[in-house]
Amino acid sequence: MKDKVDIVTKDIITSDSIQFKGATLDYDSNCSTGDKDYLLPKLAASLRKAKTIDMAVGFLMESGVKLLINDLKQVAQSGVRIRILTGNYLNITQPQALYLVKEALGDKVDLRFYNIKNKSFHPKSYIFEYEEDGDVFIGSSNMSNSALTSGIEWNYRINKNKNLEDFKHFKNVFEDLFLNHSIIIDDAELRRYSSVWKRPKIFNTLEKVEDNKDEYGLVIPLYEPRGAQIEALYELKKCREDGLDKGLVVAATGIGKTYLAAFDSLDFNRILFVAHREEILNQAEISFKNIRPNIKTGFFNGENKDRNKEVLFATVQTLGQKQYLCDKYFKKDAFDYIIIDEFHHAAAGNYSNILEYFTPKFLLGLTATPERLDNKDVFALCDYNIVYEVRLKGAIDKGWLVPFRYYGVFDETDYTKISFKNGKYDETELEKALMINKRSNLILKHYEKYNSKRALGFCSSRRHAIYMSKYFNENGIKARAVISGEQNEFSMDRRKAVDKLKTGELNIIFSVDMFNEGLDIPQIDMILLLRPTESPTIFLQQLGRGLRKYKDKKYVNVLDFIGNYKKANLIPFFLSGNLKDTAGKVKLGKLPTEEEYPDDCIVDFDFQVIDIFKKMMIEQKNIFDLVVEEFNRIKCDLKTRPSRLQMYTYMDDDLYNVIRSRGELNIFNDYLGFLNKINEVSEEEKLLLNTKAYEFLNTIEKTTMVKTYKMPLLLAFYNDGNVNLKVDKETIFKSFKAFYTKPSNAVDLLRHKSTKDYKNFEKKDYLRIAENPIKAFLNSAEDFFYRDESYFCLNDDLGGFIKNSEFIAHFKDIIDYRTRRFYKERLERLEK
Repeated sequence: MKDKVDIVTKDIITSDSIQFKGATLDYDSNCSTGDKDYLLPKLAASLRKAKTIDMAVGFLMESGVKLLINDLKQVAQSGVRIRILTGNYLNITQPQALYLVKEALGDKVDLRFYNIKNKSFHPKSYIFEYEEDGDVFIGSSNMSNSALTSGIEWNYRINKNKNLEDFKHFKNVFEDLFLNHSIIIDDAELRRYSSVWKRPKIFNTLEKVEDNKDEYGLVIPLYEPRGAQIEALYELKKCREDGLDKGLVVAATGIGKTYLAAFDSLDFNRILFVAHREEILNQAEISFKNIRPNIKTGFFNGENKDRNKEVLFATVQTLGQKQYLCDKYFKKDAFDYIIIDEFHHAAAGNYSNILEYFTPKFLLGLTATPERLDNKDVFALCDYNIVYEVRLKGAIDKGWLVPFRYYGVFDETDYTKISFKNGKYDETELEKALMINKRSNLILKHYEKYNSKRALGFCSSRRHAIYMSKYFNENGIKARAVISGEQNEFSMDRRKAVDKLKTGELNIIFSVDMFNEGLDIPQIDMILLLRPTESPTIFLQQLGRGLRKYKDKKYVNVLDFIGNYKKANLIPFFLSGNLKDTAGKVKLGKLPTEEEYPDDCIVDFDFQVIDIFKKMMIEQKNIFDLVVEEFNRIKCDLKTRPSRLQMYTYMDDDLYNVIRSRGELNIFNDYLGFLNKINEVSEEEKLLLNTKAYEFLNTIEKTTMVKTYKMPLLLAFYNDGNVNLKVDKETIFKSFKAFYTKPSNAVDLLRHKSTKDYKNFEKKDYLRIAENPIKAFLNSAEDFFYRDESYFCLNDDLGGFIKNSEFIAHFKDIIDYRTRRFYKERLERLEK
């Protein structure tokens, strides 16, 4: 593949490099109808062999020029004559598109405006003459990205040798318009047009434009909610009105989540803000004081132990220690409103201590990436209540973040030779493979190609970060590594390095994971990903460091150096921001289409990288082997055999989506049978196999659930581990009331009009909804359930097993797993 060009056109992909994105092209066909049969590759193929090129297009858009400029520049340098006639009607033609053509092609292009007053100019024609032949493409495609690549556009090719008269007609009309009814776009005309050009209203639908300079890093004189904050604040208020006491806001980095929390806290008196880095807390204090200038703030960390403050900013490392979670320091209800920043960490130890101790009126979790690397379920910590969500694609599409220009660069590193265990590459072997001059030179070459002023590079380890810093400094680029632990001449304190990057005293900072969160440098114009992608969470965090809007910042360049490492073929899906059903698409060998990426973003993979993706899709392992491998990984992490609930919680999402769609592979339909198949059952569990008890467990594992009503009914039988064969109405009532007193379960009642007023339910109301699961079990599982006067009963054959500790444990595990699964997958349905 050709280089992606330099200087003015340094950010442009080649016209042929996007062809893998779902195109189904027939180069011999004269027809192009858009969608997957788009015009761009045919134009590119024609201009590469042309001796003269004439274009008459109603308007030029920057996005369209960029798709062809590489090829135009190349043929211009070989002496091909290029003439372009475009319109200035309604100011649709963008000045920057004209500048791009002029700067790239210089005096090798004759660029003109159509110039007949009061007459519209709407042609879309591309005329190519070759050595002994020629083509005219004519139809509906102007020179814009969508018209050339993704829109429904109809175009037809007229061949010179086959239709000479028609070809001559279009050629002659072009000559007349170009020579007699046009003005040359010289420097003076270009400046004049640019000076009077105003963005047309139609651009509001073509391009997300934000003219509010306050969002670009300048001083904001007044603080008020904007954009996503307004929407999220409305939803937060609504959820509290519904009686919920916790919620999660998922918003892409750069949306202003801390300001959102500050605005939402205005109705509360005692506020706790928890984070895991001092820098996050310091930034948060500034944000809160901007919103609430008169509040008294304090810090609870290693040095300070403030307590009686209106807003307290605490590090999780300190506050999460059990010595501070007591009445001596804080009562359980000490805070009305608690904010947990970077909530995807909240499943970890000290966070759990805080969440379990305090009883605020409302708990708000903030994160850009709720999916954890270790698959711990943070959604459960907020009772599966996602109050508001705007992910990467939505944020860019709405104009709240800048677009990215992503370049997937082929890296020759052979990762198959590096040991891989428990989900990670061996650090020492990985360092040895990555810390070589050939690879570093490749990185430097691409870094210099895109002319960055402020960049972040993410490395695999401390030694790797130091190595890259040293290498860049030796090549005249001001770089430092920001790492924990021992420092040297090529590293620097985090705060000092950040300040120097902002002022331009440093050009690039290399780190491992210290900048995944809590970094606010909107000036960053480049992200370098120099290690194997570990997870969508880390990938999107690191990508997000460069997406914040700033004055004159149009986009961020992302250089990702991709080899044959594990899960490399998931990167296109990470970039699309749509991680749902990823595994299914991978199994089918489907990559995201251009339309699935955020608006105005460029995704350009080297062809060798695309080959890696395709090879990995072909080499998918046997699904059952992958499940067993995942079981062993989780067992190793937990240091015990995982239950259904643990396996479901920690299993790789992609793998789960595959087995969920294929019943015969779904271990959760018969978990005890799966354990037996891999020799993981105890002697007591063996007594359950091929019995009525085994059939019962299998039945409730697979029972359908439209609502959660079956779970409190089963809990009535479970009876806190003292299993009963029959339950009366009083027992059923108490079980339902206890189950739905928990806010996370009450969500199921809140979403239905007939049960929304559950807080005022009497015994008869709970018994009314209990009739639904009773009837369902009697109809679908009559072998195990029956009525006996005022009792609802289990089959008497189960009587011999209700004292079996393994039966009891599996019974409860299934209830917990089915409840967790119901709420998690309900969230997924709501997101679609």
